[in-house]
Amino acid sequence: MKADKPAESTSVRTRRAIVQRLKQEGAMDAETLASHFNITAMAVRQHLYALQKEGLVTYQEEARSMGRPAKLWHLTPAADRFFPDRYAELTLSLIESMKEAFGEAGLDQLLAIRTREQIQAYQAIIPQKAALKRRLEVLAAQRTEEGYMAEVLMQSDGSFLFAEKHCPICAVATACTGLCRMELEIFQAALGKDVSIERTEHLLAGDRRCVYRVVRLN
Repeated sequence: MKADKPAESTSVRTRRAIVQRLKQEGAMDAETLASHFNITAMAVRQHLYALQKEGLVTYQEEARSMGRPAKLWHLTPAADRFFPDRYAELTLSLIESMKEAFGEAGLDQLLAIRTREQIQAYQAIIPQKAALKRRLEVLAAQRTEEGYMAEVLMQSDGSFLFAEKHCPICAVATACTGLCRMELEIFQAALGKDVSIERTEHLLAGDRRCVYRVVRLN
């Protein structure tokens, strides 16, 4: 097993380098990426597919004059965690300033406005008359776009787990717990009155992800 460690470390470094290159130069195909590294296009594709499984990259097909369409790979919002984010520090500062200027009551009012806007945005894209699984999949796709790396897991008893493996606002949510507290309200309103939702795992509580158990009511 010791002999495998150097190869694994090299793979990790190569994938981080691919992420950096896509961040710097935007979408590109495997052949173009390979030209930046001392590896083949096939090897780059293997790394890209591994990154895709992690939710860090995706692709769009571009028609070419000859042959098959090319896959142009680009980063997903989930890849933002690999890059310094000064906005978290700014947001934390703004929250403290709002507390000082308006008090806790004023901050709660601002959170209520944000909650209402999020509910409206999610309700606009979630088909309310669709099956619960479909509603959850649409919500997961939107939350993934926002950087939460969300997925829907169906359970043997017919319930669903709505899991978010990353929190792009974790630093802010730690300082302003109301953001997390409002999530249950947001999901409940977005998914409809015919479901019950409870949080079973929580990143801020030390779990590796946030998980919500969602049950269709009879």
